[in-house]
Amino acid sequence: MVNGKRVLIIIPALNESGSIADVVGEVRGELPGVDVLVVDDGSTDRTAAVAAAAGARVAKLPYNLGVGGAMRVGYRYARDHDYDVAIQVDADGQHDPRYVPKLVDLLDETDLVIGARFAGEGDYNVRGPRRWAMVMLSGVLSRVAHTKLTDTTSGFRAANRRVIDMFATWYPVEYLGDTVETLVHTARRGYTIRQVPVAMRKRMAGTPSHSPAKAMIYLGRAFAVLTLALIRR
Repeated sequence: MVNGKRVLIIIPALNESGSIADVVGEVRGELPGVDVLVVDDGSTDRTAAVAAAAGARVAKLPYNLGVGGAMRVGYRYARDHDYDVAIQVDADGQHDPRYVPKLVDLLDETDLVIGARFAGEGDYNVRGPRRWAMVMLSGVLSRVAHTKLTDTTSGFRAANRRVIDMFATWYPVEYLGDTVETLVHTARRGYTIRQVPVAMRKRMAGTPSHSPAKAMIYLGRAFAVLTLALIRR
């Protein structure tokens, strides 16, 4: 329980055996009253075994579905097991579980809460085309959601029962769909969205892949995903 609510932490993971034990251990240490579900998204390493040994419940997918597919499994689990709140936490250790109570508190007055970078807390910085894409997405989606959003691609999110029920039956698996399209869909169906400033951390393990070429591809894909999300009903 967190602030009187049954909370499920959902951690989608693909080949994160180097960090998943520390992530699960930190969540359980900081939030002893929550349950942790690791959705192993077709990993070829020991992610599932390491997560289970660390004390998490594990759902192992037979092949890779992407973050969207893994999260849909998590939301279905949350719905079927009657949780009040479901929170996505990344498997690489960038999301600090100490912010979870703040996300849960805000659910008293809204339906979906984003743990947002670029909102006045921490020193996380992104430059170049990736930053341009984030600014563009946040500007458009702030208008759609009728509230200021600074980090619409953040995967650190908390959903209440109403949104859990929706995401359990509808959740996109396309690239960036799990972030951008979910916000458009949520707002257009009358649910409210708010954000909480958070500080993001470096990965616990592994190396993020960034290059100018990949950044430009990201920018193009972001435009395409946003356009499709706005067209779809």
